Amino acid sequence: MTLVSITVCVRNGNNWIDDCMESLVNQTHSPLEIIIVDDGSNDGSTETVRKWGEEELVTAITQEPLGLSAGRMAALEVARGEWVAITDIDVRPEPDWIEQLLLASPSQEDEEVVAVTGRTVFGQSNDVVSIIRSIEIQAKYRSRPRRTSLANGPCSMFNREKLLEVGGFDPSWYHAEDMEVSLRLIAEGGVIIYAPDAVVNHIPETGLTRFLSKRKRDSRAHVRIVRNYPARNRRGPGFDFIGSSWIILSLLPAWLSMIAGFVFLLKDGFDIDNIKNEIITVSEPVWLFLPIMIWWLLSLRTTLFIAAKKSPLKAPWIFVAWSLALWQGIILGCLDALFGRNGH
Repeated sequence: MTLVSITVCVRNGNNWIDDCMESLVNQTHSPLEIIIVDDGSNDGSTETVRKWGEEELVTAITQEPLGLSAGRMAALEVARGEWVAITDIDVRPEPDWIEQLLLASPSQEDEEVVAVTGRTVFGQSNDVVSIIRSIEIQAKYRSRPRRTSLANGPCSMFNREKLLEVGGFDPSWYHAEDMEVSLRLIAEGGVIIYAPDAVVNHIPETGLTRFLSKRKRDSRAHVRIVRNYPARNRRGPGFDFIGSSWIILSLLPAWLSMIAGFVFLLKDGFDIDNIKNEIITVSEPVWLFLPIMIWWLLSLRTTLFIAAKKSPLKAPWIFVAWSLALWQGIILGCLDALFGRNGH
């Protein structure tokens, strides 16, 4: 049987450790080793990690707060398995997660499978943000092809030898380290396979501030990905996990166009006859936003409907704030490029 090493990192996530580790030690596949890395926690996680290190299947590592990528690299360096799986501490894999990843791992003709990525299901709570996030992630996975360009951090497995050959995880990538290492593996001729039956369950992502902070961070990291791995230098499938981001990105310009259009219409005061005349001429900026808004509403109709039903006053503004966060991330990413910073 194939030995699989599962690695997971934690920083200040003490409340999540036990549930995650229980789901890992109870995997149906055997043989198995589990490596948990404490990345400089100060909330009691270090003690919990050390306690789990006393389990037969578990190896515990503690390090200074160096970041997720550095933690994953520390685990990779001591892993013994033919395959090395990665997940997150706020994730609870299904019992057959590793088993399903292995079932999808054999290479077909003219391909060398170097990684297999599963499917993450985000939980929902009473928070409208968690509902939006859950539906968005579902939509991303629904349209995913068998060959993909990203081995997602919460639910993937790598061939250890191939991963080490490309240098493993780069500690300078504090976020998007999964995408960065995936592109390096593909550049060397490897293939990443999507296994939809290899499921992990993510705890609900709640709280608007935290949600927007993550979307800004992701957007900023994506700019770094694009400037370090431009399309002309990439091989294999294109980015297939962008999902609704481009649609959300277009929302802020659409709203600004709409506001500008109405300001223009009202520049001479509220004269209904004048406004009707301006609209009939179809010559004013207010019309510029309509194609974008119609496209956006149709593309996100399910998410918008469910979120609006839960919170009709709050949901539309969440989408606008989400768009603003993406634009902030893009601007920060461009500044990173300008000043030669790693960013995020």
